[in-house]
Amino acid sequence: MDLSLLSLGVLALIMALVLLLPFSVKKVEEELELFLFVMGLSAVTVSGRWSAHLVHESLVEPIKIAVAVLLVGFLFRALRSRVRQAVGAVEQALGLPLAMASIVFFLGLASSLITAIIAALLLAEVVTALKLERRYELRFTVCACYAIGLGAALTPLGEPLSTIVVSKLKGPPHHADFFYLARLLAVWIIPGMAVVSALSAWKVGKPARGAQTLSEDKPERTKDIVVRAVKVYLFVMALVYLGAGLAPVADRAVNAVPDWALFWINSISAVLDNATLAAAEIVPSMSERKIAFVLMGLLVSGGMLIPGNIPNIISASKLGIRSREWAAAAVPMGLVLMAGYFLLLLAF
Repeated sequence: MDLSLLSLGVLALIMALVLLLPFSVKKVEEELELFLFVMGLSAVTVSGRWSAHLVHESLVEPIKIAVAVLLVGFLFRALRSRVRQAVGAVEQALGLPLAMASIVFFLGLASSLITAIIAALLLAEVVTALKLERRYELRFTVCACYAIGLGAALTPLGEPLSTIVVSKLKGPPHHADFFYLARLLAVWIIPGMAVVSALSAWKVGKPARGAQTLSEDKPERTKDIVVRAVKVYLFVMALVYLGAGLAPVADRAVNAVPDWALFWINSISAVLDNATLAAAEIVPSMSERKIAFVLMGLLVSGGMLIPGNIPNIISASKLGIRSREWAAAAVPMGLVLMAGYFLLLLAF
């Protein structure tokens, strides 16, 4: 369905509000899931994309993620002391910097099998165990979320984006199977994970001695675990609506620009669900080179802001990271990664 210029302008305004308000209005930051939900409903209404299928998808899609967050939340509460013991053992064996880099790389690689959600919940427990100064813990968390966001794309188990892409490309000419994305993207993803792993351990200093740390060192109540799962459910539902409602803007952008420019256009993945964008953009007629451009743009930019990735929202929620401080740490890193990947993708 073609939209009027007025409707497209309103959708562009909604996108701008999603990008700007969480950093400028404290109430929006505190109620981010509800804000994104309202923006998603507005976008679907303006674009005229309401359907029974969309409502069904918005209700069903978040269930697995929310249930995983709920169950693993209880599991990690029971195993919290063992996680801390394991972190301490790795730190003692390797030294703090190497231990941090190894943990980030492991979480990134493991996320392709244990899912990005579980990896993010494990990350929160690791950060609690580290007890570093807040600035070092923040950088570690951001780096780990970049690694998780990249690594989870290697298999259809890792995250919705990889599931959708493999499903769309399973026919000719690509005949995508379980290891298709690993074969296509591992050469790009593994080095990126290594880079952010090294950055996570750069000049970490010594463990905090009475200084403020990122996490609150207290047992979680059952209420805390349940509320977090509900928030994740609402967040994913909001992303489904945002992705569907803003799809006309994405469609116009895909058709109007050269293939390589999609890499930069997909920086909107910082505020939108990258799985939905992948569903709108990936088609079987694409070359593998173009698929790599599209996916790497989505994966890297998804780490820059809290709404860009499920690992970001889980980690920020559990560790009490604000939108501004996340952006201050993640955006410069993301821009450097984007520029580096862009040049390498052009060259090869």
